[in-house]
Amino acid sequence: MQIEGGCYCGEVRYRAKGEPGMRAQCHCRECQYITGGGPNFLMMMPLDGFAYTKGAPKGFARSDIERPVTREFCPSCGTHLVTRLDGFPAIVVKVGTMDDPSQFGAPQLALFTCDRQAFHEIAEGVAQFERMPG
Repeated sequence: MQIEGGCYCGEVRYRAKGEPGMRAQCHCRECQYITGGGPNFLMMMPLDGFAYTKGAPKGFARSDIERPVTREFCPSCGTHLVTRLDGFPAIVVKVGTMDDPSQFGAPQLALFTCDRQAFHEIAEGVAQFERMPG
């Protein structure tokens, strides 16, 4: 599979190639901050198939937690594009940034449901995990 996408203003673009490792919706509080309150829909893609094709993102990692992730976003419009996990062979692509979000299909699982808000919906049949599955 090949996906292409970018930020809201068009300054930063990316391409990701390979087989998706996971399609999920994340309910963690961090993702709620990024989305404005809802779950974050994401697709894991192989790190070695990912590249920025235009512009360069800015990264942010929290310094107050153990094993923080790095969230990459457009320095102009602020669109959250991807998340990187140190030492992990995949990159977390945010579905809303994909040129064709229909490539996502549907989530296979819901993560961090321990932080789920009452107004977050999870489709019937989607596996649910209070945290990240082992």
